[in-house]
Amino acid sequence: MKGLLFLLCILSCRVFAQDISINSPDNRITIHINTAGVLEYSINKDATPLISPSSLGFEFKHEPAMGADMAILDTITRLVNDTWTPVVKSKHASINNNYREIEIRLKEKGGLMRRMDLFFRAYNDGIAFRYKLYRSRKTGNREITKELTGFRFTSSTKAWMAEYGGYSTSQEGLFNARPLDSVNEHTIAGLPMLIELNKSSYAAITEANINNYPGFYLGKSIGLTTKLAPLPGEPEDGVKVRFSDTLFTPWRVVMLAEKPGDLIASEIIQNLNEPCAIEDPSWIKPGMSAWDHWWSGEVKMDMPTIKRYIDLASQMGWPYMLIDWQWYGTFDKPEADITKTASQLDMSEILRYAKEKNVRCWVWLYNTDVNSNNNFEAAFPEYEKWGIAGVKIDFMDRDDQEMVNWYHDIIKAAAKHHLMVDFHGAYKPDGIIRTYPNMITREGVMGEEYSKFSDKITPRHNVTLPFTRMLAGQMDYTPGGFLNVTPKDFKKQSPTQVMNTRCAELSKFVIYESPFTVFCEDPEHVTGQPGADFLQLVPTVWDDIKVLDGYPGEYIALAKRSGNDWFIGAMTNESKRTLTVQLDFLSAGDYEMEIWQDAKDAGEQPTHLTKITKKIKAGEKIKIDMKEGGGYVARLRAL
Repeated sequence: MKGLLFLLCILSCRVFAQDISINSPDNRITIHINTAGVLEYSINKDATPLISPSSLGFEFKHEPAMGADMAILDTITRLVNDTWTPVVKSKHASINNNYREIEIRLKEKGGLMRRMDLFFRAYNDGIAFRYKLYRSRKTGNREITKELTGFRFTSSTKAWMAEYGGYSTSQEGLFNARPLDSVNEHTIAGLPMLIELNKSSYAAITEANINNYPGFYLGKSIGLTTKLAPLPGEPEDGVKVRFSDTLFTPWRVVMLAEKPGDLIASEIIQNLNEPCAIEDPSWIKPGMSAWDHWWSGEVKMDMPTIKRYIDLASQMGWPYMLIDWQWYGTFDKPEADITKTASQLDMSEILRYAKEKNVRCWVWLYNTDVNSNNNFEAAFPEYEKWGIAGVKIDFMDRDDQEMVNWYHDIIKAAAKHHLMVDFHGAYKPDGIIRTYPNMITREGVMGEEYSKFSDKITPRHNVTLPFTRMLAGQMDYTPGGFLNVTPKDFKKQSPTQVMNTRCAELSKFVIYESPFTVFCEDPEHVTGQPGADFLQLVPTVWDDIKVLDGYPGEYIALAKRSGNDWFIGAMTNESKRTLTVQLDFLSAGDYEMEIWQDAKDAGEQPTHLTKITKKIKAGEKIKIDMKEGGGYVARLRAL
């Protein structure tokens, strides 16, 4: 690691104040922790309170609640400033990890005299904290029924939140703008939640490094309060976590910025995870994939169809093709066998043909089939022998403690056999891609597939996602719909339509973060069509990112660098829009700029685009004109 500054035990003594504070490296953010009476924390930025005193602690089954009347045994502070290189470059080729941390070791003054430690980190772009709990003096499990963590914001104008209504969820929801005080005790709001404190202050709540613990949601008590997914068979107020040894909770994260777009470039989620645990991750290769899914039409699971999609990947220069449901015949049944190919298919011929075309295959799996008969411990070594690149596992729709641990088992087993993983019907990402970069993307998003059977994938939804769900990390939205229509002409049908312009669709490949990007469209709708050439050159991983402008639900414009080339992607909601963007992120010099932009009639004919090439200089200003539901993409190459 470069430039490592690690100061341990700056403060370590036996006499402590009951009010402790720690500042971010730039001294703009301050966390206050109060241990007198009930444990609480608060956050200031630039001396302005953002979160007023908010609760910490737990309730247990067969134990008193914990989080009050605790004595400080010790405190340890650390200053960390290091740079690390991600195996999979989602946003940056190198990532700076710079924070101040305080570890507070606590013990109850009376009663059971239980131990609990708190860890608080202050970054320049947010704060994070977690708990360390200890085993019971008695043999057996301790059982958490409630986490008392709260978030009492001092002000807000509105928040963008996904209301799931329960804990058995694929986390595929709309992030609607609502007053923050509309959250009530019955709300089960998913994460990330974006909060506009005022027009120059934004916060986003999410979590990082989830392991042996359930995912959390937000409801209301005094301010926002934590709601944990209960264990299977437990009621909502029942047991959420069982543990018999030392337990670290996930990090509770509050991202902070003056502009909502600044949150998009943050690396705080990955920074809160451990370094790569795979000794040699060189086999992990991001890239674009074709997909023989029902989305693009009434796709048949047969040899000609699979070869047609392999041909698409080969023609486009993409490294992958994903073979979806029914490739092993019956699924989600006791007799399902994920090591046997359906009778109408010849897997050895499929893989031979794909190899001839310089394409590797992924395979889809139903989650219950992964654990039955020939389970993953038997199947994954077989897939490695076949030369399968990765597995897409679907329909978990849970993030309770047992399911979270199952995810970890799958990811580790897949890594052992050189398989990448794409979870669908999945909970939000938590930065585990740093530790296990084979966990290369996941769904947990209301993506393009909803255009098949609903009218929810609107231009407004599409420009909300970068500021909400995408803040948690990689997002397998499955873009690529080329049957573009206006919202008034949109129909739920097969083949599937999308209600934005062709250029808006292209912009999703720049704006949305997914190192393994799955292209949804049928080959016959793409080949030779305007914009298909852009899909042959746009990468899926990036060396740098600059958010140029944007506001949730309205529009987004950003630039990403791959090697020496910069790509610009912009997208608007249902309103046409003109943006002025300064190219001050470019190194000095002249550039060739290839542009794919909405044609003049794209508001009525959304498939129409105009492609132009021109020369520009670094620092110049350009205009981006977008029609209703429109978009814009460009590639800039130094001359």
